[in-house]
Amino acid sequence: MIGKKLEQLLPKKYLKEGLPELKFVSVKEVVLPWTRFSNVDTVLGPEMKSTGEVMGIDSDFGRAFAKAELAAGSVLPRSGSVLVSLGPKGKMEALPVIKDLINLGFTIVATKHTAEFLREYELDVKEVNKISEGRPNVVDIIKNRQVSLVINTPSGKTSRADGYHIRRSAVIYNVPIVTTLAAARATVEGIKAQKSKDWSVQSLQEYYK
Repeated sequence: MIGKKLEQLLPKKYLKEGLPELKFVSVKEVVLPWTRFSNVDTVLGPEMKSTGEVMGIDSDFGRAFAKAELAAGSVLPRSGSVLVSLGPKGKMEALPVIKDLINLGFTIVATKHTAEFLREYELDVKEVNKISEGRPNVVDIIKNRQVSLVINTPSGKTSRADGYHIRRSAVIYNVPIVTTLAAARATVEGIKAQKSKDWSVQSLQEYYK
């Protein structure tokens, strides 16, 4: 990418023996100040609206991710309720994530179709109205700070009305939100790390010595 070969960049011993095994994990996170962009959806697209980047480092991924989120201004919850609204394609993949959240002590609140799906697998879930189904609805419980985390995976044009309002409300009322299952899995690992209270703080010099 920079016009040089690896043999020009790496010490010769690494070319023969391979790179050394790292004893830490680094997670880089972008800072996305959605509150500064009026009416912009939080679903990422090709245009970058980042105002900076931060990094978290620790002995495992969960702790490193939690540190990166904290540095980016997003504090992962340790308790409370999680609002879940899933697209049809991601429901099966989301099951382990939802189970982990329940095991961590969170209450699951879901829209109708998501709630019906989760109940098929005998998961305890509370149902909440979509915007068109009456009140209190998904926006109301975010506005009233009755949830501490939102998981919303878009599923195309049909989900834009409610999904957009869910995501924008989460931004306005400063409720952490994830819009992909990969991010949801990472968030669960970060929450586990936070609840363990086993944190380490070292300088970059200590990590790289």
